[in-house]
Amino acid sequence: MTDSNHSDSSAEKLSACTTVQEILQQATEFERTACEFYALLAPKVSKRIRYLVDELVLEEQRHYDLFVDLAKNPQVNAQIKQEIAIPASNKRFSDCIQLPELGDHPDDQSILQYALGREQAAMDQYHALADSAPEGPLKDVFTFLAQEETEHKNDLEKIYYEVVHSGGV
Repeated sequence: MTDSNHSDSSAEKLSACTTVQEILQQATEFERTACEFYALLAPKVSKRIRYLVDELVLEEQRHYDLFVDLAKNPQVNAQIKQEIAIPASNKRFSDCIQLPELGDHPDDQSILQYALGREQAAMDQYHALADSAPEGPLKDVFTFLAQEETEHKNDLEKIYYEVVHSGGV
């Protein structure tokens, strides 16, 4: 291996990392925008899935609160400048911060498809971060959220199947 190849791979490794602080900021924003989106969406959806959208508001708010509290944790603050690998799922996850416009009367299927995609992106991101985060509260939160997002996605898939395959759309 030549020196130029070695420096290229070192640069790639550096660009494939970010700080714990940046990951926390991105995850906090992801959860904040989700909560806001679902809260604004709730009055526009059919009564058939309004309960689900209301539940999503509460879940996303809880996740947002977890990140806000985590940022205040002294153990996490000690790791805030530490580098962490950027997960392969990061682009899709960060794209979810940009919210779609579903109009004044979105159909159930569109809402469920969007929610499923968002849960999948969160699940992938939090699993990857749990694998690469330093031991401690940060790793614990990402592990917890990865499990929660997996459960949410499974629940949404069941509801999606019921709505789509029962002639509800």
